Amino acid sequence: MSKLKKTDPVERILLRHDKISEKALREVRENGLQNGHYLGKTLVDHGYIHAQALLTTLSEELGIPFLKLEEFPRDQLPVPDLNISEAFLKEKVIFPLKLEKQTLTIVVFDPFDYYTIENLRLLLGKEIKTALAAEQDILEAIETYYGEGGSAMDRMVGKIEDDDLHDLDSDLENTEHIRDMASEAPVIKLVNHILSQAIEMRASDIHLEPFTDDLSLRYRIDGMLHEFEAPPKKLNSAITTRIKIMAKLDISERRLPQDGRIRLKVLGKDIDMRVSTLPTLYGESVVMRILDRGNLTVDLEHLGFPKKELAQLQVLINKPYGKLLVTGPTGSGKTTTLYAALDKINTADKKIITIEDPVEYQMRGINQIHIKPQIGLTFASGLRSIVRQDPDVIMVGEIRDPETAEIAIQAALTGHLVFSTVHTNDAAGAVTRLLDMGIENFLISSALLGVLAQRLVRVICKECKEEATLTPGLLTEMGPWAKKGLKVYQGKGCKHCSHTGFRGRAGIYELLLVDETIRGLILAKANAQTIREAARKAGMRTLREDGWKKVIRGVTTVEEILRVTVGEHS
Repeated sequence: MSKLKKTDPVERILLRHDKISEKALREVRENGLQNGHYLGKTLVDHGYIHAQALLTTLSEELGIPFLKLEEFPRDQLPVPDLNISEAFLKEKVIFPLKLEKQTLTIVVFDPFDYYTIENLRLLLGKEIKTALAAEQDILEAIETYYGEGGSAMDRMVGKIEDDDLHDLDSDLENTEHIRDMASEAPVIKLVNHILSQAIEMRASDIHLEPFTDDLSLRYRIDGMLHEFEAPPKKLNSAITTRIKIMAKLDISERRLPQDGRIRLKVLGKDIDMRVSTLPTLYGESVVMRILDRGNLTVDLEHLGFPKKELAQLQVLINKPYGKLLVTGPTGSGKTTTLYAALDKINTADKKIITIEDPVEYQMRGINQIHIKPQIGLTFASGLRSIVRQDPDVIMVGEIRDPETAEIAIQAALTGHLVFSTVHTNDAAGAVTRLLDMGIENFLISSALLGVLAQRLVRVICKECKEEATLTPGLLTEMGPWAKKGLKVYQGKGCKHCSHTGFRGRAGIYELLLVDETIRGLILAKANAQTIREAARKAGMRTLREDGWKKVIRGVTTVEEILRVTVGEHS
């Protein structure tokens, strides 16, 4: 059994930077995982650390630059007149980057392979400078410039034997064979590649969908789906089974939808993934929602609220009782806003209970309940029990039915502060939605404190931001906001934003405060348009108006505001 040397430099550096635990290193030693390989490779291959976390730490410690594949100087590649074979480069995982006079710069995955570096120096008669890169990036560069081309995906797929894949998708009864394949290193690496690539791209969702002849792999980045290189269709069963094993789902059940959860550490971050599988005509479709606990913004001040609306919202969430609704379509950031509001009032003198489907982020000091309709724990039944737990603040994930709506309103009227979400186009529409659910108008007017409508818009990438031209059509759309000399911006597209022109998202908001005028209109069962106009007279800024302010400030583009506020008017 191979033992790690206590003097191993990778071990010392990672421990010093708290990138790995003694327990993990002990596991590597006791299970004989290193087996003569470079320790960094062993830790990456077995999921103890992500390649980027390893290389960033080594770069910082050794003072060697860490490069990603897109940062390789392509105009100088391949380096001419080097008598080095492709097989040697692949075996040693090194790649010649550039030659300046008598100095050759190479990228390496293992910076401690002094024997190979010295041999190169003697063989070529040149000084050798090193930079760091991920193993997959180096192999991809070798394949591109010295081999027949091909991506990391191609290489991983190439390691899976065709015999193992023969009739795999049609042999649905052979569960054990598929389980064995899903547990083999090439399939594990392939799934890990899909997951880590998504996280590096800042994706919120991964969509893996089978069609007649191929698989589609798409990542949702900043709210928009983007297509990426997918594995071949023949691997659908093996990949889906691997994901199901990770999510602790039933791999023998392929006829019914299933939901599960995966917890893992990627790029040094704690990641939760909600997994949903769905049987389709051509195989199981898998969607994974990525919940990066470390990346959750739970600070109201950093969600993009205008000063006036932020101050008004802070007054509402500090009321002793009443109901606050947050409205918007799926994926508009409603839950994040409510978490941020709860975090603001989460003090020792308040008991806070939430009921959600599902619990997306865990918050210290808050009692969170995950509904389970299959055993009778619904929003309505859970809410009845919550009220008997003596809470000060209740958050109901979503008002879906009249029963839940009524219990939530009653809770707000009996001394509880109740937060919830509902799906409507604007703030005023939430009032009519409650009326449509059969809630009495006098109960709504008494309980409702305010309604916050919101959308998420993509933020222009700061690295490639440039001035844009306003077409006559866009000027017309902006109306009175399009003042003379107005400058607007767009993203040109660069490596930092994956050539989309956008990086990150911010909220646009519409806050309707229920004052005496609005209460009177609710009692009179006025329509949404009447309520909206009254709120605007009282100073409410609409979603689109808040959007135009963000365009003027150079946060986002005119097209983005029009995309997320379709059907709205300034």
